[in-house]
Amino acid sequence: MRIRIDAVDLPGRTCPPGAFPGDDASAYRDIHVAVQRRDRPAELLGLKPGDAATATWTLECTTAASPDGTDVKGPYVQGRPGGRFIYLSWGSVDGSGTFTMFRRAKLMLDAVPADVLDAAASTGLLVGRLGLTDARGGPLCARVVPPRITWTAEPASPV
Repeated sequence: MRIRIDAVDLPGRTCPPGAFPGDDASAYRDIHVAVQRRDRPAELLGLKPGDAATATWTLECTTAASPDGTDVKGPYVQGRPGGRFIYLSWGSVDGSGTFTMFRRAKLMLDAVPADVLDAAASTGLLVGRLGLTDARGGPLCARVVPPRITWTAEPASPV
């Protein structure tokens, strides 16, 4: 199975004042977002600029039946069974191209409706659609569950 994340409404390459209470949001420049690999926080998939019109990532996964339903595993799937998730890492990119993470969004796979996840295991594709700007105008962070993200099962297209 594949998981495709389709994102819109990216926040831009700088944070507005007040985006992170207690933090100097102006310190974050040239903001980018990517999917973080499990156990390798420095290994990122599909680094996208924060001012892109859209961002899409496709992750290869496997599924297996478990006592909690369908379990999803893969190199970009984090967490334990029953609590799996995907990290979208937000960071600044400096002049040498070095990414420094400052926040993450945690796309909770345990919040995918069971019937949708089971259908995706059959069709081959689970799609999550979400906007990446939070209510303060900054990068979306923390735990992300419906209705903030919409999950659907779709037919997988050939690779």
